[in-house]
This record gives sequence, C-alpha cells and structure tokens, in this order.
Amino acid sequence: MKRVRISRQAEQGVDVNMSPLIDCVFLLLIFFIVTTVFVEETGVDIQKPQAASAQDLEKQSIMIALTADGQVVFGGRDIGLAGIRGVVSRQLREREAPVIILADGAAQASPLVDVIDECKLAGAKQVSIAANRE
Repeated sequence: MKRVRISRQAEQGVDVNMSPLIDCVFLLLIFFIVTTVFVEETGVDIQKPQAASAQDLEKQSIMIALTADGQVVFGGRDIGLAGIRGVVSRQLREREAPVIILADGAAQASPLVDVIDECKLAGAKQVSIAANRE
C-alpha cells in the first residue's frame, strides 16, 4: 500500500508557484520606472554655438529652444515670445529648476534677449544659454 502512494506522488510532479517571482519582477519594474530621470527635449534641431567655457548643467532643467528664424519652441510646439512667461512660471511652480535656452548659432541677439527677459519676468532665478564645448 505504501508503494502505491509514493508512485502516485511521483507521477503527479512538483508545481512551482510563479506568483512571488512575478510580484518581484513587477516591483523591480516599478522601482526603475520611478527612479528614471526623464529629460524633456525641445523637439527641434538646434545647432548650438561653440564655447570654451561651457559647463554641464542640471538634467532637471526647463529647456526652451530658439531657432534661427526666431521661433520659440517648448515641448515640441511653437509657443512664441508671448507664451514663454506662462510656460516658465507653470514649470517653476511644479519644480524649482534653472532655465536653459537652446539658441541656434544663427539666431539673432535681439530675440535671444527677449527670451531671456521673459524667463526672468516669469520668475526664473537662473537662465543659461546652451553651448557645445570646443
């Protein structure tokens, strides 16, 4: 009688419970998603000017692009000069971050100064112009 029980158990096999493994994988996935730093791109191709004194800035910055033809772009859409103040003040309410202006090397100085003024009027404490190192 005992031999029959042992052979029946051997025929049934052993099941592995996958629920704890799946739970661990989902927890790791959530951890990596939450801790990943997302950088908002401006959505336009900018040819930054060269500068010998260029420095790396924070990744959590508010990036505004100024194209060669004077368009002001944030988040892939043209906001114009009038939209800068609203966008920057909204972003500063969410998080205190520096503003980086990605100005094209062929952009004129007058629109660049206007963009800097609008950022300062929106409450930005630090406004920088992006450049590539030589």
